[in-house]
Amino acid sequence: QVQLVESGGGLAQAGGSLRLSCTSSGRTFSVRTMGWFRQAPGKEREFVASITWSGGVTSYANSIKGRFTISKDNAKNAWFLQMNSLNPDDTAVYYCMDQFEGRSYWGQGTQVTVSA
Repeated sequence: QVQLVESGGGLAQAGGSLRLSCTSSGRTFSVRTMGWFRQAPGKEREFVASITWSGGVTSYANSIKGRFTISKDNAKNAWFLQMNSLNPDDTAVYYCMDQFEGRSYWGQGTQVTVSA
């Protein structure tokens, strides 16, 4: 059973920053993608960012490109989401995701609230 633990959510003012962290109990695989999704009230879960285990290739949603940065620490089996220039539209529950061997695993979610 793969377990993901998130941390770092909270309340920020518009223009502020937060950093999310996720650690996984999953084993390391050469073909593996880690990422972040978010779900705002009344909306579907949407992709935010991803990074590959091998090579560190990143991908970002257009809505956060240039403001958010995903990174990883292979030694700690962890990845992070640095969120800058936050705005109220970024308010959502953020979920980390670990994908390997054709399966996806999810964290429990962490609330991010941005006030105007």
